[in-house]
Amino acid sequence: MNKLVSPILFLLLFLSAPKVSLAQNNPAGSSGTIVDNPSEIAKFKETCGSFQLSNAGGCAELLFTGHPVHIAVGSLAPQNGFGSGLAYVGFIKPSETWLPSWNADAVATPNGSWRAGVYFKLVHTPKFTTVVHLGKPKIKDVTELPERPVINLYAQAISLNKLTYFGLGPATTQAGRSFYGMRGIIGGGSAVKPFYQRLNASLFGEINGRFVEIRPSLSQPSPTIGALYTEATAPGLTSQPGTLQLGEGIQFRPVFFEDFLRLNYRLAYQQFFTPGNSTFSFQRLTADLSHQFVIYKKTTQYLLPRDNNPNGPDDCSMSTDPAQRECAEITRDRQGTVDLRFFLAASMTPGGNVVPFYFQPTIGGMDINSSPSLSSYQDFRFRAPNVMFFHQGLEHSIWGPLGFSIMAEEGKVGLTRGDLGSNPWLHSFASALTMRAGGFPQVFFLFAWGGNEGTHTTANVNASLLGGAARPSLY
Repeated sequence: MNKLVSPILFLLLFLSAPKVSLAQNNPAGSSGTIVDNPSEIAKFKETCGSFQLSNAGGCAELLFTGHPVHIAVGSLAPQNGFGSGLAYVGFIKPSETWLPSWNADAVATPNGSWRAGVYFKLVHTPKFTTVVHLGKPKIKDVTELPERPVINLYAQAISLNKLTYFGLGPATTQAGRSFYGMRGIIGGGSAVKPFYQRLNASLFGEINGRFVEIRPSLSQPSPTIGALYTEATAPGLTSQPGTLQLGEGIQFRPVFFEDFLRLNYRLAYQQFFTPGNSTFSFQRLTADLSHQFVIYKKTTQYLLPRDNNPNGPDDCSMSTDPAQRECAEITRDRQGTVDLRFFLAASMTPGGNVVPFYFQPTIGGMDINSSPSLSSYQDFRFRAPNVMFFHQGLEHSIWGPLGFSIMAEEGKVGLTRGDLGSNPWLHSFASALTMRAGGFPQVFFLFAWGGNEGTHTTANVNASLLGGAARPSLY
């Protein structure tokens, strides 16, 4: 956790300093691509050229969220540390009907893990949606924006030196812990097509090429994976063929009762195809149903990634207008939500096929995408082709962007779909200190208890800026 101290102190310093606007003065170059301009250098000299406390906020904002280049920070998969590097946010001159943008970033951690990627986004925007507030154009609240067709293209590579594997199913023990390393490359695209505005309903599809390489992880507290497991007990351990992954589904993001209830429903059907005589082809059905009850309707921010904005993971801008590339402001308004979430992943395999262990979802601690579940258990503690998970939580502000959260979680895994009905439930409770500062990545410190394997403390910095798009899933 000590690796997070410096960036956290920098963010805390930002909270106490005045906000400095970072909007671009000249967004478009003569070539059509938005480029750096002298005003950026002038802003850096003005806000970071002296060690005055009054300039600390603007300097931090410019360094960590500015355009076109800023410092990229965020946690990689659990146990692989806090990553830092650089990000570039690029914009291409929009046409009358399309607004393109792209992000690129690369980060590395002290244990030698790293991630690098390029993310291109094309949003159908026949008209920019802005309103005038105090004489200055401002984007409407995201809940008021019409959903728009979006096309995403991306290529990402990641190398993780420390991942844990306990075996498959609910009967594994802590004594079965092993370590492995993984390199993953994902390249492909996705598209979102709205079809019913009243429910913010959209159809989506994706096509990805996934290439995974498993390697030993030595000099760890437990043996490397090959010392404890074989191909029979860890499918995919000895060979990892390239995989073509297709997916399609539907999502609903309606808001009811004057923004009191916010829903985020996503149903997806994925197909994984491997070449030749491989037995690793399978299908997976996922249902992710989130319910958010807002305590303060007029002041609580809407923090979901916005499909209808041209934002990549390194961009926190609030507007579809390239001339208004501003991130959300720090707010000291009262924030509060009650959150309920249900998640189900059910896998289907043709006769004789299996799901490789590196594509199986996990619960316990955090998963490979840094999503928490059953937080009192070790990271990746339970792994299986079929997972069911419930989350109940309350998050509330304390002062400005600082807040606290309490949560209860229940989950189970199954080697077959039928096992989800009979396998026992696992339970966990947690409390957390959270930070959601303007466009900075979300930060949380979490202490969890209530399982039958002790307690677990977690510190995490989100890999995307607040308001930015999510990165491709690693499973």
